[in-house]
Amino acid sequence: MFPSRIWNELHASAQDQAVLEILELNEKTKEYGLVLTPEEVKHLIMARNQALSNYGRVELGIEVSKALIEEFASSPYIRDDNYASVLNELHEIFYYIKNETEDRIGDFKLIGIMRERFDHDCGGSIELLKSKLEEETENYRREIQLDELMSEGDDD
Repeated sequence: MFPSRIWNELHASAQDQAVLEILELNEKTKEYGLVLTPEEVKHLIMARNQALSNYGRVELGIEVSKALIEEFASSPYIRDDNYASVLNELHEIFYYIKNETEDRIGDFKLIGIMRERFDHDCGGSIELLKSKLEEETENYRREIQLDELMSEGDDD
């Protein structure tokens, strides 16, 4: 077999496994009236992969996707008709913030922050969530720079 053919088969197998794992979450999310179709899951994985590519990131597992689904399924602002699109947007925001904070915030902590802001500060608005998190990220980076400058001064 050719190496590229083997790679394609492994990639397809991993993608099929990811689809199955996410579809299994429907058992948990259906209590909130939220169910993803196989086609929506494939689109979700494509959106996730595109976000990873856009930000130059590599992720071998789908734990972040599963955590986003599990965390946001109980949000009062997510309905079946916007569920898939909100998840796609949440992936984009998540990876953007991870890059902007240089991975200094853990995955699950960031997802918790996103959920808190989404439900309480943003009233379910994805646009507002992104805006608020961008502001917080700018403040976070300033604090990091200040801390680094202060610690450099300690070396003297």
